[in-house]
Amino acid sequence: MKKTMRRKFGVVVAGVIALAVVFAPYQSPQAQNRNSSSIIRDSEIESYFKEWSAPLLDAAQIPAGSVNVILVQSNELNAFVAGGANIFFYTGLIEKTDGPGELMGVFAHELGHIAGSHLISTRDAFERASYESILGAVIGLGAAVLSGNGGAATSIISGSQSIAQRKLLSHTRVNESSADQAALSYFESAKYNPSGLASFLGKLQDQELLPTSRQAEYVRTHPLTRDRINAVSNRAEKSPYFDKDFPASWEDQHTRMRAKLIGFISPGRVAWEYDDRDVSIPAQYARTIAAYRENRIEEAISGIDALIAVEKDNPYFHELKGQMLVDFSRLQEALSPYRKAIELKPQEALFRIAYAHALIESGDNEQNLNEAIEQLQRAEKRERRSGRVHRLLATAHGRLGQENLAKVHLAEEAVLQRRLPYAEQLAQAVLSNEPAQSATWVKARDLLDYIKTLKPIEN
Repeated sequence: MKKTMRRKFGVVVAGVIALAVVFAPYQSPQAQNRNSSSIIRDSEIESYFKEWSAPLLDAAQIPAGSVNVILVQSNELNAFVAGGANIFFYTGLIEKTDGPGELMGVFAHELGHIAGSHLISTRDAFERASYESILGAVIGLGAAVLSGNGGAATSIISGSQSIAQRKLLSHTRVNESSADQAALSYFESAKYNPSGLASFLGKLQDQELLPTSRQAEYVRTHPLTRDRINAVSNRAEKSPYFDKDFPASWEDQHTRMRAKLIGFISPGRVAWEYDDRDVSIPAQYARTIAAYRENRIEEAISGIDALIAVEKDNPYFHELKGQMLVDFSRLQEALSPYRKAIELKPQEALFRIAYAHALIESGDNEQNLNEAIEQLQRAEKRERRSGRVHRLLATAHGRLGQENLAKVHLAEEAVLQRRLPYAEQLAQAVLSNEPAQSATWVKARDLLDYIKTLKPIEN
């Protein structure tokens, strides 16, 4: 019997959901082999994107905070918009950029796609889904479901996810030109030097001569032609801001961003990328993270302490120390640097999530568990797509004996992951055991009502 989709995403994308990491603990090499693309959450890098992009969003007349930048751990050179105002940046692309101008060139181009509603057909499908679910859908079975494209479905059946992904993400040349021109307009309104977009496209110009199978994924989904490159370069050169430098602090932030990515993802490269004589903060940062990733405990702790001594009010250094200590099974010691990070940047939800995790794992202490719940509830207001928040809330409530609340949060996590039958089962169990009209009962009922809007219906 044929089925139709009420919101285009009634099919669960099972087995394709990527693992989210808060930049440490990191995936093992074995896990990376099983799943080559995974979501990375990193408060420092995300904050840089927010700072740099604010004038561009204003120029595009898009409210601040309404566009999400999501990092994907992958050597592939790619960036795309999916599931609404969500721009996915692959770490391979970030590492290949030479400064904030090139990164903002790509950002502004993708912003042009958002403003132009070039992918609006997939927005409702991910109204309440985790970033892992969106990525899983893009790189796996969900591409056929979301695109409503029979060709994409056929491609997946024949085993070619890459073709299906391109069918979902590919833009027409008209859309590409439109997004380029929008990006350049945003740069001019923001009084930014637009040469970064031109230089980034210039790096890719040889790709158009390669067979499609050997082209970077960005080029496959963003058609590149000599005319397009020339059009961008010509307009950029006419900008009154063509020779304007970006702030020195932004250049430093970009350097730290790359150092952090290399240290976490490719610790073995650090010695080659950063000479022993390089005592800059980014070089020390990369070496410290590499030591952490390679489990050189004393060297890692010594390195982060040295960085904190230089920049005692850097919240990201304190956060990293907390992460290290948790991973080194020194949980009680981790609480202090996490508290310091939150004190320095109280609006950062990822800090609160990591701190809550440390509180929960430091022992079944009722005071710690209640504090963890409070931290997570505050974090949830900013991280509505985070399955990790609900998993930790379920753990804390469960250890306090609050089983129905734990089940509600497990159901919330399952909805974000699009494991709808499991979510429905948990919510129904809460309704059966919880007094009617209690706050927990109402949460479970509302969740069931939402699940019904996502389930496939019969013709």
